Amino acid sequence: MTKTSDIFKEASKTGRKYLLETEAKTVCMEYKIPVTNFRLSKSDDESVKFAEEIGYPVVLKIVSPDIIHKSDVGGVMVNLRSSTDVRNAYKQIINNVKKHKPKAKIVGIMVQEMAPPSTEVIVGAVKDPQFGPAVMFGLGGIFVEVLKDVAFRVVPFTEDEAREMISEIKAYPILKGYRNTPAADIKAITNILLSVSRLVTDYPTIKEIDLNPVLVYHEGAKAVDARIVIE
Repeated sequence: MTKTSDIFKEASKTGRKYLLETEAKTVCMEYKIPVTNFRLSKSDDESVKFAEEIGYPVVLKIVSPDIIHKSDVGGVMVNLRSSTDVRNAYKQIINNVKKHKPKAKIVGIMVQEMAPPSTEVIVGAVKDPQFGPAVMFGLGGIFVEVLKDVAFRVVPFTEDEAREMISEIKAYPILKGYRNTPAADIKAITNILLSVSRLVTDYPTIKEIDLNPVLVYHEGAKAVDARIVIE
């Protein structure tokens, strides 16, 4: 039995509608979707130990089944560059959460690498009542929010269709390299789209996937945040 099926079983057993980010990223890893290096910590000492294993700078995020939007409750601290930063951030996050959501169950704190900035894309999946699961792709930030510049494909699709999907968005020239921005790794994006397609095909209970942002480099890519909603 795979880790993924265990994770989905556990979530539905506890009546949760979405996976914890640590679980979502574990599922991604099993489906060969590259994610930022992370560990789940239960104390400030452990957070420092993990930060040193991962390498500074790091990000700390609250992990709780009762908190979906971590930033809204002060549950995220970024660009931590020393053990002192990490200790302070750990305590600060716990305090913030207790203040905003005193009843929230705290599973732990996720320590993750702070991925170097690059071109941001968004990869998602939604379950259409008529067509079934469809995968979405677009450039991150303003391109998604304001311009709604995205492409969709009903699953399953081929590698050629995934490439076609990438080239369909208006912002595609940015991915091909623009002025002093190097070209993004289109093959890495294609592989992520195919993996997401496989994941939603294998697990029909998935209602929504949101990998946002995915940082795409000249070589390779990394999902910084991962959210999976289940029925």
